Amino acid sequence: MGRNTRKRRTPPVAKAIAAAAALALGGGGLLWANFHASAHEPDQRAWGGDRTKAATAQVATVSCPDVGQRLTNVPDAARQGVARELAGLDRQIAEAYARLAATRDAQAKDPGFVRNAIVGPLGEKRAATIDRIRIGIQRAGGSFDNALAQLAPCTTRSTDRTDAGGGQQNGDGQQDNGGRQGGGIGGQAGNGPVAADFVDITKVAPNVQGRPRRTANASTGTFTTRCGVNANKNHNTDNVIVAPGVTNGAHHLHDYVGNQKVDAFAGDRTFLQGGTSCENPGDLSSYYWPVVRVQDGTRDFDQNADGGGKEGNAGRILTPVQAEIKYVGSPAAKVVAMPRFLRIITGDAKTTTNGLANANAHWSCTGFENRVQLTERYPVCPQGSKVVRSFAFQSCWDGRNTDSANHRTHVAFADPASGVCPNGFKAIPQLTMRLVYAVPPPVIRNGRVQNAYAVDGFPEQLHKPATDHDDFISVTRNGLAGRIADCLNRGRNCA
Repeated sequence: MGRNTRKRRTPPVAKAIAAAAALALGGGGLLWANFHASAHEPDQRAWGGDRTKAATAQVATVSCPDVGQRLTNVPDAARQGVARELAGLDRQIAEAYARLAATRDAQAKDPGFVRNAIVGPLGEKRAATIDRIRIGIQRAGGSFDNALAQLAPCTTRSTDRTDAGGGQQNGDGQQDNGGRQGGGIGGQAGNGPVAADFVDITKVAPNVQGRPRRTANASTGTFTTRCGVNANKNHNTDNVIVAPGVTNGAHHLHDYVGNQKVDAFAGDRTFLQGGTSCENPGDLSSYYWPVVRVQDGTRDFDQNADGGGKEGNAGRILTPVQAEIKYVGSPAAKVVAMPRFLRIITGDAKTTTNGLANANAHWSCTGFENRVQLTERYPVCPQGSKVVRSFAFQSCWDGRNTDSANHRTHVAFADPASGVCPNGFKAIPQLTMRLVYAVPPPVIRNGRVQNAYAVDGFPEQLHKPATDHDDFISVTRNGLAGRIADCLNRGRNCA
């Protein structure tokens, strides 16, 4: 791992266009299942002043409708082809964002440049891709909603609509004035985060809600599985759930614990042969999440790689000091065992452009988890406290499918007030995860952040905290899935 402490360099996001042309209760009081439904934290300002805005409403990012979330009925025979086309849409957006970041001078000279040279051509590419999706679905005997063709056009978001401030970091982790080196919007790679993405957690009012009251039929046990913190640095930028067969389908780097043979080309048979980092050899499940980086000017191993520095994921990768994985029961029902190969994604990697409907990010600090959970801000923790990322996965299953076309409709969250699953869904063990990091506290000076930390993400999502998400593939053997459910139903605490 090298360091660059003097030389000012071109943001890696800008380099990406050249490459394109030549993306509960776990530990300290995590609420059981309903983070997705709870009110998001108040609009806290970064301490020391109001949000930073650019002097002019500079275009910050491209915003495209998420086609994948609208696809709810894709024939099995068409799913892999459709997944490849959806990954192509993500690649097109990443390339368009890279061009946006690399052409600030041209944009300043020509008000129509973004529309004519970036957003317009992007919409045309997307229209062709969506039509290929239509053809694939119809050839497999499925029906296609022609309204999806209207999702091809994209728009832009300006800095004043994304909380983006002017300026970017140089190799020392200090901020340059906005406009230099292409006029980034903050961050070591010029694509965030910014000062307004952080808040002093000691100044946030308590916002954690209580759990639903347990019924007589509640499953009150817990089952903990110990799988390590990815100390062996098992990383890749694939996403086998969303983009099977597509290298760099995530456009950001993941930590993997549990199953050790997970990449874009892995299948169910691979998972059964993959080995595991978990202490229980029957737990071959894959638990994976985007890495967290400190933007202190350090250039990590993937500084020149797709999904890494070339796509705006820059800085020093942090390994969690703790990774607690726990299954908990339902306050309203007994649980059924998870089916083998069940896939669940919680949260939304694209909330910057999709909005918060599927957000399930929860950031806090040790000592504050029972009081404060943040979705739209990264916490700045007091001395002696560590940063915590928490996840509470969907805990209701449709009883039939291990995945769905949009990777969401086969599972659901329970009702936040009662804990009851929707009609037609069964309660399953709820996966909760708690990741703890020793993060050097960022510093806000004059409305700008120095030595920020941020979660990896798609380049156009600007490293917003709400984009945090987590992925899971349930793979067990030797009857482990049944033992987990039995443990919860009997009210035991197992490991």
